[in-house]
Amino acid sequence: MTPKTSLTEAVQHFLNALTASPPSTPNLLKTFTTNPRPLIHEHGLQQLAPFLGRTFTGSEGVTRYFEILAQYLSIEKMGFESEDAWVVDEESMTVSLRGSARFVWKETGQAWDETFFYRLGLARDEGEGKVAVCEYRIWADTGAAYLARIGRLEDVLAGDSLGKEQGQKDVLGGGLNVYGSCG
Repeated sequence: MTPKTSLTEAVQHFLNALTASPPSTPNLLKTFTTNPRPLIHEHGLQQLAPFLGRTFTGSEGVTRYFEILAQYLSIEKMGFESEDAWVVDEESMTVSLRGSARFVWKETGQAWDETFFYRLGLARDEGEGKVAVCEYRIWADTGAAYLARIGRLEDVLAGDSLGKEQGQKDVLGGGLNVYGSCG
């Protein structure tokens, strides 16, 4: 079993490369395994944004994911919860954590703040012997990304619903409050 410190150090190296200004794809690639082949999957419908709902594999896939992301989004003020809040599973070699950032859809200039969730699978790279990221899964606000892409996010944030112009009732209940409470 790989010790917790090896897992958290590998994740910290990845997060440091991701939050560098500007992030460098070659530096990000250094945080991923080469064998086993790494994969990235950002959950969501492929129709909403070009980086969603697709699995990017191998070094080429990892490179392509970050190229597509950089083509469409700029990311500001990215940060992550403290390491003591991470869920580290030594047996399955995974680390789960939350982060937040401000995203801007480059073409429309529309921006939103969001909290997202990462699950990082780690492995000992057979070629280099170091612990590195082999699986990077992202859950984020795909609705905000889509609305920003089509230039409608600001309308929704201002209280206009998506169907209002067609005489439909406000399907969002008066705003974009998609985060509920269990209480």
